[in-house]
Amino acid sequence: MKATEVLADGFGRIREVVHETVEGLSAEELNARLDPAANSIAWLVWHLTRVQDDHVADASGLEQVWRAGGWAGRFNLPLPDDGIGYGHTPAQAGTVRVDSPGLLLGYYDEVHEQSLRFVRGLAAADLERIVDERWDPPVSLGVRLVSVLADDLQHAGQAAYVRGVLQRRSA
Repeated sequence: MKATEVLADGFGRIREVVHETVEGLSAEELNARLDPAANSIAWLVWHLTRVQDDHVADASGLEQVWRAGGWAGRFNLPLPDDGIGYGHTPAQAGTVRVDSPGLLLGYYDEVHEQSLRFVRGLAAADLERIVDERWDPPVSLGVRLVSVLADDLQHAGQAAYVRGVLQRRSA
């Protein structure tokens, strides 16, 4: 199996968790917070999607789906359009609210497809290209993509956990 196939599989696993977590939820469930400082499913999925969109677009030289696809306007959040949620306070995280699963999944799916097209077009040698020199050692494309996978899987798992807690509370 090629390294790019492994990366594509990882992105596919994130998609599975995101869809299993978000599908069928009401707006109330998507926006619910387990306590005032906790992140909602809406914020967790929006954030993991923004991170993937931002990082893959930067590494690939493509425009972010957030802007190119008009998602910033569709979400209409009271936050800077270039934000990805990193460092959000609980109050800022609470402003990420959605009316339906379709909004979150629509944006997520477009980002996922852009990421897959990019990853599937890579050669193994491309993964060694340095994409961020602000770190010591500098970050290669392969390391950046694994970082996105790890971060996204963690947040997808957190969102799945929140869904489980909400379902147990309503049972």
